[in-house]
Amino acid sequence: MSMDEDLERVLWTADEIAARIAELAKQISDEFRRVRSPIVVVGVATGAFLFLADLVRQITLPVAVDFIRAESYGSGTRSNGAPVITFDVKLDISGKHIILVEDIVDTGNTLLCLIAHLKSKGAQSVSVCTLLDKQARRTVHFELFGEGKFYSGFECPDYFVVGYGLDFAELYRNLPYIGVLKPEKYS
Repeated sequence: MSMDEDLERVLWTADEIAARIAELAKQISDEFRRVRSPIVVVGVATGAFLFLADLVRQITLPVAVDFIRAESYGSGTRSNGAPVITFDVKLDISGKHIILVEDIVDTGNTLLCLIAHLKSKGAQSVSVCTLLDKQARRTVHFELFGEGKFYSGFECPDYFVVGYGLDFAELYRNLPYIGVLKPEKYS
């Protein structure tokens, strides 16, 4: 059985994702061009790895890359609201502009935790670039700091989505597009 059969439908094709990433990279490059201090792009592992790789290759400024991992889903399909940082950045981010790259912003709890953590490590500012923004699930308000900006690829409807880095039980990340997983696959 192919992975395609596990999906109700495709929300964004590989071409649509690539086009939107090019737009985001241009916007980030244009807006950060005047920044004098170093820029560090921090990917939230594991879901953002494909998005981060495609995004940084199109940013036309010198950037350092690092990763952080915060887990809030466990093995379920809904955030449990209690994120825990399980892997921290290795770079010294003190005095640097951080662009936190997420696959999806859902409740906002993980993002709230990560922003506070990066701020506590001395970041000059924290911006967020998320591929998907699922505003229907937002339960907390998060504030960026410094000259932080919020970049969003697509507004995501309230479905369980997989592909292009997003997973269910660590599967489906390798799909080249983003689709809605059939409920019987995760119920």
